[in-house]
Amino acid sequence: MKETGLSSGTLYPLLMRMTDQGLVEAEWREPAQPGRPARHAYRLTAAGFALALQMPGDGENLPLKGSFA
Repeated sequence: MKETGLSSGTLYPLLMRMTDQGLVEAEWREPAQPGRPARHAYRLTAAGFALALQMPGDGENLPLKGSFA
């Protein structure tokens, strides 16, 4: 969280709000290793990608295809 400047407890409320607005999609991912918790994976929707392209910056860090990571 130090790199983004966001305080603890900020990221997930933002992701949930963006999901409600249709800007990102979320899916549960089963753990790769037994004993690890399941987790959410997020990706931009077409609307989210279009909005990101309108944001200031050159867009060089945006993926060309959305994918869960």
